[in-house]
Amino acid sequence: MQESINPKLRQLATDTESAIRKLYELTTNIHNTDLSSTVKDILDRISAPFTFVIVGEVKAGKSSFVNALLQAGKDICKVAPSPMTDTIQLITYGEEEAIEHVNEHFTRISQPVSILKEIAIVDTPGTNSIVEHHQEITERFIPHSDLIVFVFEAKNPYRQSAWQFLDFINEEWRRKIIFVLQQKDLMEDADLAININGVIENAGKKGIEKPNVFAVSAKMELDGYLKNSGFLDIRRYIAENITDGKAPYLKLANNVNTSFAINEKIGHSLDLRIKQWEYDKEFRNEIRQTLDKQEGKTQNQIDQLTENLVANYNRITSTKTEELANGLGFLSVIKRSFGSMFGSQESLKDWLEKQVKDFELRLNSTLKEKLTNGIIDVADNIQTMGKLVHAKIKDSKTILEDSDEIFADIAEKRANVLMDLQKSFSTFLNDSENFYDESIANNASAVAPNLAAGSGIAVVGVILATITQGAVFDITGGILTTIGVLFAGVTLGLKKRKVLAGFKEEIQKGRTKLEWEVNEKLKDYTQRIKNKIDDNFYQLDLLLNHEEKTLQTLDELKTSINTDLTNIKQDVEKFI
Repeated sequence: MQESINPKLRQLATDTESAIRKLYELTTNIHNTDLSSTVKDILDRISAPFTFVIVGEVKAGKSSFVNALLQAGKDICKVAPSPMTDTIQLITYGEEEAIEHVNEHFTRISQPVSILKEIAIVDTPGTNSIVEHHQEITERFIPHSDLIVFVFEAKNPYRQSAWQFLDFINEEWRRKIIFVLQQKDLMEDADLAININGVIENAGKKGIEKPNVFAVSAKMELDGYLKNSGFLDIRRYIAENITDGKAPYLKLANNVNTSFAINEKIGHSLDLRIKQWEYDKEFRNEIRQTLDKQEGKTQNQIDQLTENLVANYNRITSTKTEELANGLGFLSVIKRSFGSMFGSQESLKDWLEKQVKDFELRLNSTLKEKLTNGIIDVADNIQTMGKLVHAKIKDSKTILEDSDEIFADIAEKRANVLMDLQKSFSTFLNDSENFYDESIANNASAVAPNLAAGSGIAVVGVILATITQGAVFDITGGILTTIGVLFAGVTLGLKKRKVLAGFKEEIQKGRTKLEWEVNEKLKDYTQRIKNKIDDNFYQLDLLLNHEEKTLQTLDELKTSINTDLTNIKQDVEKFI
């Protein structure tokens, strides 16, 4: 054959086989057994003869057409009276006649007919056959065809099922097609011309430019009316376009076109899968941005709350320091001492105890009031954090549907991950234990009733109030205890400077502790709730990371295949 003496053809065949092997790798990587099987068949048949596949409706005269075309002087294809007995018949060259019934749907026929040295012919059941599986089997042969011969009954080439099958051939596999109107002997020339134009017009609507349409009569050909049967024209077309040295190149072109169609089909779904990954990645980044934004707003609220608390603390302690300084003055002490002796004025001890109680009342009532008001905003921001994330999960965008022809399994896996995320996050929000904090363990008895009454983010305010108010109590209580000890030593021999210095020192310690504990505890709590929310996305993160690596590999392979096929196609087209 020409392949053995034509280095360029041999190289093109080698390059085509290499590209198709890449395509086979791609189909196995995406775990699509149907496409893998199709590509494997293309590889297995890449050295097979140029193949005609004869298609058309039942009783259109396909088998009779094949018998007439081969000029074997006998019926090679079975002409069945009923479609119930139809099978696919593969006709190839053989030194001797042989018939092999491969299975109930497929028969292989060998015939010593010269034209079969360059071509093989597949005669198929009707596209509207009532025999179960016949159309499915016919469709499986289309990807391996090099020329589709679409046979119509000359009297009625307009049946919808035939043209629907043409759509499948043309859109799915882009095969080279010629049209044959069989049984022209049953029509008047004028009516036949109308139907020929009708086929040309319909083919044009299907995107087939300048369609080749032949009107033939197998009966006339077999009866010896060779000049009028129409077969001279179709044999001339075959000789000029196929058997005149072009068949190997046409076969390569068809293999390239089929591979293009498969690669583009995968590419279309792959583009959707990549787009879905991009949307999911954007969605995941939006979740992180939402958490960061709400954390930032919450921290600002905490800073404002802390600043407010410290300002009020400073105001109360400054006033109390001034009152103590005045009350512990030498004349004030002498006056209180003598006044208490005669019962006209409270003693210094009583006055100091009163100062302690007054200080305690001012600190606790004022600071707790400020805390209560401030915590409402802080708690609201933390609760909003959870609610916004929950809303975004519900609104996540789906591009790759679970009905996708190539990646339905990936779409289903993603849908399950998101469904599990939505369910687990709803459970997370409703579980109060997720919002509990170890720092309030010492106050568990006080918090437990409130936790039991609420759930999830509803208890955030209770948690925060317990954390901060407990801290305020510890701070003010510590100061008051120290002040009480200091005041207990006040006598007529009072060292005013020492007492006031000790008081101011404790006030400063209290201020530092108040600022640090309220601010840090609230921010730490906010940070840990944010991290707990983010932890819910662990499985989605795994999926996205795996998808990123997989999609990069698949896209690079698809692009490489497309480049190889484009180059081969350009070279092959120079010879046809």
